[in-house]
Amino acid sequence: MIENLKAFLDAKVLQYNQPGFIANDPICIPHLFTKKQDIEIMGFWAATLAWGQRVTIINKCKELIALMDGAPYDFIINHEEIDLKKLLHFKHRTFNDIDTLYFIAFFRYHYTNHESLESAFIPADGNYSPFRGLGGFRDYFFSLPDFPHRTKKHVSSPSQKSTCKRLNMFLRWMVRKDDCGVDFGIWNHIKPSELIMPCDLHVDRVARKLNLITRKQTDWQTAIELTQRLREFDPVDPVKYDFALFGLGIEERWGVNEIISIL
Repeated sequence: MIENLKAFLDAKVLQYNQPGFIANDPICIPHLFTKKQDIEIMGFWAATLAWGQRVTIINKCKELIALMDGAPYDFIINHEEIDLKKLLHFKHRTFNDIDTLYFIAFFRYHYTNHESLESAFIPADGNYSPFRGLGGFRDYFFSLPDFPHRTKKHVSSPSQKSTCKRLNMFLRWMVRKDDCGVDFGIWNHIKPSELIMPCDLHVDRVARKLNLITRKQTDWQTAIELTQRLREFDPVDPVKYDFALFGLGIEERWGVNEIISIL
């Protein structure tokens, strides 16, 4: 049964982890750029705004890019106060102009002192773990004076027992390395083996149908449990199975009987 499930999921990874996946997924947003900092900035923003219909998410990200003159990193580093006025009406669901302006302020602060956003996830002692990395990132993100309290709901932490789906998805995009052309693999300190599954509704639903999750609630420990199960199939790159579980959930919408019949 385990061997059949691995073969089934491996086949689905091959099916979805290919360039045709990009256009209809929020990952298409960072793929609009070649500069590392633009990829990081818009990758983080696209992951943050990734709730709701994918078409809407993509369109709102493109609207945001246009408001930053098509060059997010250059705008963030070099903008003047008057340039921020055009961003005052940007909104996606509960993400509004207050959040937008704080994101810009954080990115300007960070990139004034660092070349890459990866350093924001690495603890001071250099010893990365998902719990420390994501929790430390949130603390750092909200370390600027007078940060808006409302913005904290848009950046999660394992200490809140959140699955941290958006952060884990962003890290997958930046860290995973292969020759398929979807994920970027532009970060080197965090290893693909250290990534945690982005556990959204689609992934959670399919994983439960496949008995990859036993925990009743969906929280940080659920994401850990799922990742540990997937490490049995590939200890070096367990999060590649995000393509399979997400694809099954959103593209094929199979029922449990259909899945079991294949296995």
